[in-house]
Amino acid sequence: MINSHLQFQYIQFESGYWEKAETEVIMEVPVSLTVNGEFWLTFMCTPVDLEALAVGFLYNEGLISTKDEIASVNLCATGDNIDVWLYHPVQEPEKWRKTSGCTGGFTSVELELSKQYIQHQINNNGTILNPSDISNIVEQLFKSQSLYRRTGGVHTSGLYDGHEMILIAEDIGRHNTLDKIAGLYLLQNIQQPNKVIVSTGRISSEMLQKSAKLGASIVISRTSPSSLSIQLAENYGITLIGYARRGQFKVYTHPQRIFQSIEGPLNQNNSIKTPNE
Repeated sequence: MINSHLQFQYIQFESGYWEKAETEVIMEVPVSLTVNGEFWLTFMCTPVDLEALAVGFLYNEGLISTKDEIASVNLCATGDNIDVWLYHPVQEPEKWRKTSGCTGGFTSVELELSKQYIQHQINNNGTILNPSDISNIVEQLFKSQSLYRRTGGVHTSGLYDGHEMILIAEDIGRHNTLDKIAGLYLLQNIQQPNKVIVSTGRISSEMLQKSAKLGASIVISRTSPSSLSIQLAENYGITLIGYARRGQFKVYTHPQRIFQSIEGPLNQNNSIKTPNE
């Protein structure tokens, strides 16, 4: 079993003095994926929830749709390979495209998913949030960052059902966190129409697509979206929120899901007047 973190010694310089210290550092390891006995690729990831990572990756790539297609998923004893067997043959994509960002992953999915398929899922998702809910969701995410609190240097994503955080995934790669969320969702047989994705990582086009594939109608990030993710969110009908902090956030697309988000005219300071003003 591979640990999620290791202990390291370092020397710190502060206020003119050197000091020896120890710290826990997040693990980054190569873990290969084999499907129906054939090697496909190698993840660079944090070795937690690896079975979910493999299953979620296959789901997000459109290669499986349900848990029922999986005959078995096993992590080898050495922890460096996830072996997935399906009940049906599957063809490995001819070309993998490197995803954006540090410790990026791989995808074969074209930039445009089926707009009709995505919008069908989004239309069945009736999540409406108050502005105060955004801060609450981000706070719940931070409280769930057990690995981050020990080591730092970790991305976290969560699945919120409109009331509470039902799934949490941590990994050195932000893309991996959403694959893990999708895998946990399938493996645990969760049936939840209301889905909000929240992440500490930047929302790139790949992150937006993975959220859309899961049927999330609202995607929240602690940091920024990319230009392409904004365009895709607009096309898919997803409410995209960035720079979510306590008491403030930016809504880039479809603000109608945030209650009172566009109520009232703008005042002279370009803020929206409340009914009492």
